[in-house]
Amino acid sequence: MTSDDHDHQHCLEMFQKLSEFIDGELDHVSCDEIERHADNCIACFTCLETLRRTVAICKNVKDQPVPQEFSRKLKEIIQNIPKTSLP
Repeated sequence: MTSDDHDHQHCLEMFQKLSEFIDGELDHVSCDEIERHADNCIACFTCLETLRRTVAICKNVKDQPVPQEFSRKLKEIIQNIPKTSLP
């Protein structure tokens, strides 16, 4: 695995596909391209492994209700967002 001179634009393109890659939603050609790129790019390898671990952790977390106070505060914040700042 190397981190020397490489095309950072290609890294950004790979990064945009990582979630679909992890979820098994990409074709084999795209998956092979991501795997080859991650094998040769330490930054993308680290990103991919971090995402894989995060997904695994999230899958193993039990659902818990949101505390009512948190929910109330969140609703209040959302209601006070100026409509001009929303997409």
